[in-house]
Amino acid sequence: MSKQQPAAPTPAPAPTEAAPVEEKKSEKKEKPKAPKRRIQVHKLYKVEEGSLTRLRKECPRCGKGYFMAQHEGRLTCGNCGYTDFTKSVTNKA
Repeated sequence: MSKQQPAAPTPAPAPTEAAPVEEKKSEKKEKPKAPKRRIQVHKLYKVEEGSLTRLRKECPRCGKGYFMAQHEGRLTCGNCGYTDFTKSVTNKA
């Protein structure tokens, strides 16, 4: 029986500085957002002969200065989320 010497391990290749490979991810297209519109305060009040009248209902939870937004069939407060449903006539066939 002949003895064979174990094969010498091959040296590891020297690290080469290659550009890092970036994984290609499918880029999500961002939808364009509509710009936020600030409320025009002069449209919330009406001035008649030196008296000021409010044109919108105020929030019963938040108090003065917080107006209810007018939606179809309801009024909502943007500050606290209070919702007041209005009576609406609906015809069901």
